[in-house]
Amino acid sequence: MRVLAVASEAYPLVKTGGLADVAGALPAALAEHGVAVTTLLPGYPAVRDALTGAVACALPDGHQLLAGRAGGLDLLVLDAPALFDRPGSPYLAPGGYDWPDNAQRFAALGRSAAIAARGAGTIARFDLVHAHDWQAALAPAYLAFAEGPRIPSVMTIHNMAFQGQFPPAVFPALGLPQEAFTIEGVEYYGMVGYLKAGLHYADRITTVSPTYAREIATPEGGMGLDGLIRARAGRVLGVVNGIDVTVWNPAADRTLRQRYGAGTLEARAANRAAIEQAFGLGAEAGPIFAVVSRLTWQKGMDLLAEALPALMAEGGRLALLGTGDAALEGAFLAAAQRYPGRVGVRIGFDEGLSHRIFGGADAIVVPSRFEPCGLTQLYGLRYGCVPVVSRVGGLADTVIDANEAAVEAGVATGVQFSPVTVAALEAALARAVALFRDPEAWQSIQRAGMRTDLSWSRRAAAYAALFREVAG
Repeated sequence: MRVLAVASEAYPLVKTGGLADVAGALPAALAEHGVAVTTLLPGYPAVRDALTGAVACALPDGHQLLAGRAGGLDLLVLDAPALFDRPGSPYLAPGGYDWPDNAQRFAALGRSAAIAARGAGTIARFDLVHAHDWQAALAPAYLAFAEGPRIPSVMTIHNMAFQGQFPPAVFPALGLPQEAFTIEGVEYYGMVGYLKAGLHYADRITTVSPTYAREIATPEGGMGLDGLIRARAGRVLGVVNGIDVTVWNPAADRTLRQRYGAGTLEARAANRAAIEQAFGLGAEAGPIFAVVSRLTWQKGMDLLAEALPALMAEGGRLALLGTGDAALEGAFLAAAQRYPGRVGVRIGFDEGLSHRIFGGADAIVVPSRFEPCGLTQLYGLRYGCVPVVSRVGGLADTVIDANEAAVEAGVATGVQFSPVTVAALEAALARAVALFRDPEAWQSIQRAGMRTDLSWSRRAAAYAALFREVAG
């Protein structure tokens, strides 16, 4: 079965978040289930520079597709320099604002997907299109109005908060028929809604955890699109993300000072010392809580900033790596000044350092207000870095709370809390500190997490079954 995946980023070529990890890892996992995936990406400089054996195919709009391989992926690259040959972020100009032509850039991506899926030049026809997030979400709309044999599509929501809404003035340039600009199409409260279009026109909708699939059908979680999700309820499926267990493997991770496994947890001590050194933390007995995150309201980082005094009083420490809202960056930098040797902060992102944090910190804190799936807690489980998470979305689906019964049964893998408030987070952090002080219970939680099957294999089987059902 031939599937054309369409995404705005894919690891290891370009990454701003979890979408890239999924788009980069899922194709290899699907291959094990008889699904051959080619991924269509925008022609960012990093993608074009990595492409090998490229064969060009001209498109009717004057752009071209380059077929080749890079980063272990079979690729089609939309070669449109005027749209994508830009430095820095795929979505943001150097000033931190959205590129003003994002509507045109990602409409071109969706339109190219629909053309390629039907076969173009040396590109053979595909059986199905798998569109990821709003940047690819016009692909199902273009397919719905395309001439010739119908190509089915699946739309995956990685985060409902990002919808790709643009003024109605962009619609005439999209090349869609006028009847598409209705409530039963791309129109959304007078705007052009890219994600809305994908959710309406796709044959099936998936999202990245069963709990999040239920949450987006509610007014609280649906971000204005809950009515559409409820209307299509029988066509919505939640599949928890996996991770690349070869990239994320503490037994083989060369970024770590000391590699280890579930049977050699004592080796984590060297990595713990490395984190103390990297973040200027004193060598104390208390647990190191870590954050590797965007510093945003969604991620609950304001709650953690408020909970820091309570964590310090419990004897915990904090190592934080992240970037985001200026006010939150400032709050954590101020905390590092207030608690020298107890709080260490690195503003920015560093892939290697993130691995070392998971390998050396005792717990990873993910207090998100909503979290479609979350990968951070999965990396924590894999590395024996115990997750402390809010009971929402994929966090609820992937972490087993260390209540008394679960600890006694040896199945607990982390600490959950609800509701998502400062008080509940403080209680969860205190509970984690108490568990840490019981080495037998703590190591049981670590080992149970490390034994969890976090690979893509089982998840990919669900996608493969869905694709075959949709394609008939």
